[in-house]
This record gives sequence, C-alpha cells and structure tokens, in this order.
Amino acid sequence: MSMGNHHSSSSSSSPTFSYDQRNNSTNENDEAIAVILSEELAQLDGGEVGRRLTHMESIPHIPKINGEIPSPDAATLDHQRLLERLQVYGLTEHKIPGDGNCQFRALSDQFYRTPDHHMFVRKEVIKQLKQDPEPYEGYVPMKFSDYLKKMAKNGEWGDHVTLQAAADVYGMKICLITSFIDTCIIDIIPKEPKSDRVIFLSFWAEVHYNSVYPEGEAPVSYTVRKKRHWFSFFG
Repeated sequence: MSMGNHHSSSSSSSPTFSYDQRNNSTNENDEAIAVILSEELAQLDGGEVGRRLTHMESIPHIPKINGEIPSPDAATLDHQRLLERLQVYGLTEHKIPGDGNCQFRALSDQFYRTPDHHMFVRKEVIKQLKQDPEPYEGYVPMKFSDYLKKMAKNGEWGDHVTLQAAADVYGMKICLITSFIDTCIIDIIPKEPKSDRVIFLSFWAEVHYNSVYPEGEAPVSYTVRKKRHWFSFFG
C-alpha cells in the first residue's frame, strides 16, 4: 500500500470494473447497508478529534501514487512517532486489518462506523476517477485506464490519488495524521464540499492506514472477511 463528511455516497449502479463475480451479492448488500448507514450518520462531524488537533499545523494535499516501503527499522521508528503524536492529543487508532484494503477499510470505518463496506467505498472511488479523470490522471505515471483496472481490484493498496477521489465523491474533508518527521497532518479537501463532517485517518507512511477516534470512542468490533496480507501490518 502506501500512500489517506459526508452526504451519502449515492448511486446504486453497477461498478464499472467488477470484482470477483463470487462477491456480487456481498457488493450489493454492502451498498444497500452503506446507503442506510450514511443517512443515519449524516449529522456526525468529527468535531472532537478536530478540536484536539487545532494547534497542529497542516499542509495542503498533493495526490501521488504509492512510494517505496521503508526498511523495517525505519518503519518501526515511523510507527512509534505516529503513536506518540496520537497519544499527545488523546487519540487512538481503530486497528484495521492489513489485507491490502486498509485505506478503503479505514475510510469505510469513518464513513459508516464499520470497515466492512470497503468494497463499496472502493467502487465509489473508482467511479469518481473514471467519470472525472482530469483532476487525477496527471498524477498517475501510467496509462490511466490501466491504473483504474489495477486500483479496482480487491486487495490493491490505495494511494493519495484514491484519497483525493474519496474526498471528492463523498464531499468531505479527510484529515490524515502521518508518521512523517516534518509533516504531522495532511488535509485532503473535497472539490465540492457536501458535508461538514471530517474524516480522520492515521497514516503509517507507505505502510498502513488506521481509523482515528478520541480515546475510548472507537467502535468495539468488526468482521474481517478476507485473508490477511502476507505482511500483516501492510495494506
């Protein structure tokens, strides 16, 4: 993987790029449930996390595809730095499985309070990229149609381009708390805001995404349907 307020992600049309046909019924169920949950959660604004981060300076977001995975030693130091930042502000990560879908699971957890609708979130992101390619394709160093086919696959790591597309399609700001030495927060601003909700993710740089909540407020449990990635914290 690498490198991350909503009015409902609408639309119940079929995805342009289908996942494994065996998952069709799961996709349809996820989509129906996600639409219902989006209506129930529409009034959430993420205000408490935002208030705790008021004094942290953010930088503008620049979409990019995934970078190189750091060495094990560097990754360990990066993770410790991220955990210390979250602890200072009384925040905690809701741990997301490392099965290659962690960005989309973390987004689903924030949008719908469960990571289980990650396939629906991925479908909405791909739809956004396909329908309005101009803002994104310049950041992708390959044929854009090939990028779409690749990114539509279950288990394909999300990147900063898909984060921007998620912000745009849901119309919500995404706040990414990072492990970078010189960058604490990256704000991903939607092209056309549709909600005051703010989505909070942690980014263990080029390794993993988790969903962020105030301590004691993370959802209790969730279901994991897919096998873990070979390197369990990646994805």
